[in-house]
Amino acid sequence: MRTPSPKTKPAYKPEMPRATKQPDSLKELIASTIKLWRKSHLTYDQARYVSKEARKQLGIARVKTRKQIVDRLSRDDEQKLIRQAYKDHGEHGLLIKTLFQSGARVSEFVGLRVADLFFDEQMLLIEKGKGGKSRYVPILAELSQEIRTHLGNRKIGYLFETNRHSAYSPRRVQQIVKDVAERAGITKRVYPHLLRHSVATTLLERGMPIDQIQKFLGHSKLETTQIYAESTTEMIKDSYRRALGG
Repeated sequence: MRTPSPKTKPAYKPEMPRATKQPDSLKELIASTIKLWRKSHLTYDQARYVSKEARKQLGIARVKTRKQIVDRLSRDDEQKLIRQAYKDHGEHGLLIKTLFQSGARVSEFVGLRVADLFFDEQMLLIEKGKGGKSRYVPILAELSQEIRTHLGNRKIGYLFETNRHSAYSPRRVQQIVKDVAERAGITKRVYPHLLRHSVATTLLERGMPIDQIQKFLGHSKLETTQIYAESTTEMIKDSYRRALGG
C-alpha cells in the first residue's frame, strides 16, 4: 500500500465539541417516547429497565458525580431516639435498637424470623439481602437477652410481628422511626437508613476495619463502604490531637 507523501497529508483541524441538545430540541423525542411507552403500558420498573438497556446499547455511560458526605445521627440523638422508643412502646424500643445495632436495611429487617437468631453464637442471619446475598451479623449479649425475653416461648414467625402475626411493612417501620424521632425532639429527618449510616460510622470511628464493615453492611464493593471513611470527622480529630497534643 502506498504511503501518502507529506504534501497530500490533510491539514490538522481541531475537533469541535459536540453540541449538547437543549431541552427544547428534545420535546419531539420526548413526545414520541411517551406515546410509545403508553402504547406498551409500561410500569415504572419496566420503564427503568428499558431506559437502562437503551443506554447500555447506545454506550451512554452515567456521569460520575462526586460522592456526598453520609449523613448520620449524633451519639446523643441515637440515645434519645432509643430511650423515647422504649418510653412510648417497649417493643418499638427493642425494634429500633435492633434495627440500629444490626445495621440491616429496612427491607432486610422486616423479613427477619425467629429462626434467623443464633443465641449461643450471638449472631443474626440476614437472608436474601441486596443482590440475593445472605450474611451473618453479630449482636451484643445485652440485645440477645432482650430479644430472648421479647420472644418468650415463641419459636416461629417474624422477629417483630404485627397484632395479626404478620411482618411489619418497610413503610410501617419508617413511620415508627419518624414518629419516635419527632417525640424525642430530634429536629433532623430520621429514617431507617440513617440508623444504618450511623452505626457504620460509629463502628469505623471505634476501630473496626473497613473491610469488616463492608461485610457487616452487605456491600458487594469496598468502594461503597469507603464513603464512611470519607465522611467521619472523629478519626481526623483523634489524629489531629495525637499529632499536636504532644
